[in-house]
Amino acid sequence: MEIDIKGYLREKELTIYEVSKRSGYGYTTLHKSFNKQQTRATSLNLRDLDALARAQHATMWQVLQELEENYMNWK
Repeated sequence: MEIDIKGYLREKELTIYEVSKRSGYGYTTLHKSFNKQQTRATSLNLRDLDALARAQHATMWQVLQELEENYMNWK
C-alpha cells in the first residue's frame, strides 16, 4: 500500500515549503520524506503526520483518517 501524499498536498493546496514553515519542521527533511519512494518498510511517519496536522491546524488522527479514506493506493 502507498499513500498519495503529493495528491493530498495538491488537494489541500499546500506545498512542502508551506507545510515546513507552518509546522516548524525543516524543509529538507519533509522534502526527502514526501518525495521518497514508499515501500512497506518506509511509510509515512509520525513527524510527517504532525507536520501536516500543524500546517492545517488539525489533529494527527484527522489527517491520518483522511489519508486512509481518500489517498491510499493498494498495490
